[in-house]
Amino acid sequence: MSSCSDNKLKYPVTKQVDTVDVYFGKKIHDPYRWLENPNSKETQAWIKAQNELTFDYLRKIPFRDKIKKRLSEVFNYTKYQTPFKKAGKYFYLKIDGHQNQYVLYWQKSLDDKPKVLLDPNKLSEKGEISLVEQSISGNGKYLAYALASAGSDWRTIYVKNILTGEHLKDKIEWVKYSEISWYKDGFYYCRYPQNNQNDELTSTNKNHLVYYHKLGTDQIEDTLIYSNNEFPDRYYRTNVTDDEKYLVLYEYESPYGNKVYIKNLEKKESDFISLNNSFDYKNLIVGNIDNKFYFLTNHSAPKNKLLLIEVKNSGQFVTQEIIPESKNLLQDIMLSGDKIVAKCLVDVHSILKFFDIKGSYLFSADLPEYGNLIYFSGKYGDYEAFYSFSSYTMPITIYKYDMKKNISEVLFKPKIDFNSSDYITKLEFYQSKDGTKIPLYIVHKKGIRLNGQNPALLQGYGGFNVSKVPQFNTQMIFWLENGGIYAFANIRGGGEYGEEWHKAGIKLKKQNVFDDFISAAEYLIQQKYTSPDKLTIEGRSNGGLLVGAVINQRPDLFKVALPEVGVMDMLRFSKFTIGWAWVCEYGSVEDSSEFENLLSISPLHNINSSQEYPAVLVTTADHDDRVVPAHSFKYISNLQNKYKGPNPVLIRIQTNAGHGGPGNEKPVSVQIDESADIFAFIYHNIKINPFN
Repeated sequence: MSSCSDNKLKYPVTKQVDTVDVYFGKKIHDPYRWLENPNSKETQAWIKAQNELTFDYLRKIPFRDKIKKRLSEVFNYTKYQTPFKKAGKYFYLKIDGHQNQYVLYWQKSLDDKPKVLLDPNKLSEKGEISLVEQSISGNGKYLAYALASAGSDWRTIYVKNILTGEHLKDKIEWVKYSEISWYKDGFYYCRYPQNNQNDELTSTNKNHLVYYHKLGTDQIEDTLIYSNNEFPDRYYRTNVTDDEKYLVLYEYESPYGNKVYIKNLEKKESDFISLNNSFDYKNLIVGNIDNKFYFLTNHSAPKNKLLLIEVKNSGQFVTQEIIPESKNLLQDIMLSGDKIVAKCLVDVHSILKFFDIKGSYLFSADLPEYGNLIYFSGKYGDYEAFYSFSSYTMPITIYKYDMKKNISEVLFKPKIDFNSSDYITKLEFYQSKDGTKIPLYIVHKKGIRLNGQNPALLQGYGGFNVSKVPQFNTQMIFWLENGGIYAFANIRGGGEYGEEWHKAGIKLKKQNVFDDFISAAEYLIQQKYTSPDKLTIEGRSNGGLLVGAVINQRPDLFKVALPEVGVMDMLRFSKFTIGWAWVCEYGSVEDSSEFENLLSISPLHNINSSQEYPAVLVTTADHDDRVVPAHSFKYISNLQNKYKGPNPVLIRIQTNAGHGGPGNEKPVSVQIDESADIFAFIYHNIKINPFN
């Protein structure tokens, strides 16, 4: 195969076919359409050939193994997730050192010895089975949990007796986009009809169904609670209120707008009552006191407000505003003790506010630094609560909160081979192309010289109303301790400043997202944090689209580009799994103006054979059924075919893995290997040996 001399790389020859689509009279060639079938022998052979080339290239980078060794060292520490209480018991997830998956523990009190409730590491040799959902029955007797295999979004639900450790015979399959919502001696869940297993990772998901399962019965006996054949693209979420008096049903047409229904479970013949009439707004029931529901919404409030909806016996309801919209994003609400706890976002960092149950402001809690309050775990009427906090330089720390005394105490602080006091986090603002002020977090060692020669890694996302808040990334320790500068641009399209910020970066305004990111790179260069020869950009999923688009538009700004599990084919994204739901974000090829816009930004379709590209390492996974790997397969094939310059353009395809990210993390061993490859690729191409 190849040597590490990049200009001698010989890419696999990728067959081209004569596939043509016509949009509004315009012919669009799609020569790599055959790569959309991940199970064909041809595609499998192509994957094998690409991986052989890529891994041969990476193995020959002389410091790659030393990077992996250091990453293995920094990953070797204990991590907790926020505890929660149910039926007087305490439950939490913990991962020790190099375990691949989080283990679920329980205790009768915080002073008791922890007991393992479920260890998914014992379910597969390489840690490819993950625990993605857990739910405790109201009486504290049973655990219902969902497992995912090889990173897929498909789940299978099982049930275990907590006290005896016995597994029940219950097994629920074809579950996707679902919570497990206990009610009495069973639970509600959502699933799709059984599919052809040969295309379950690519076929479009339609006809989501809501069921109730009674313990001890076969799935075929489950009761269908809700379906809507008239609108097969809609999908659902369920939740049972803590008092088990109401079933809450959320109905979605897009990722950020929904209808909310409630059903009185104490009345057998009760119907669902709709609490809103539009899919244009995001709505969430955050708690209830009897028939009074606390309702978080962005209806007529782009930065969110809290309503109280009182449902009468007649089914009619009365609404009043409890916490009005303010200048800061009201990100989340919890009921805990006798208070309303509000998580707010101020210039992309968390603050915590407390209100009385009627919505009168009481006080704000002090949080350690620029960072993210990850989760606040509490219940109305229970004065013991927990929360977790993290920042770019502070690993997840768990706190116990006394709701009566309003005092926080550290419950768990990880011991890690990293001295956070050696580093500084700065929040700076820069102007985008149209003058919009954009926040930019910058992290680096104290005392670093801003001479334009520092390696810098710039990340972004910019989509789906997602707020990308500061968070600790274990992999980034290696980058920071070796003089690297880390930057994250909170560009438009996200939710950092509410729905208006989001809408400024969707559909026909999607170019704003790319302009914001390009301007972030220009700012880092102008301020001498780095230079184009030392700047790497990285983005995942929608962020992969971001990276693919900007290196088509401004390849001169970057030395290395890392599009990870990216949406790269903007004309066909809606053809696979849940991609149809992204039309509200990106636009539709069935609309002429939106088609032209999609074509103009699509990473796949705008590769320019006459320009110089940075070194590109595409990463994807063969079991990614959210952003199917065909996006990355087709993109790298076109890039390898058209780009004739000296920089390597490669793809790394992880087998038996999926999309990754929160709730579906890759095994730790896979994360270490992938990070070692990525850092080796970066340093090799910016011509720096991190160990010199």
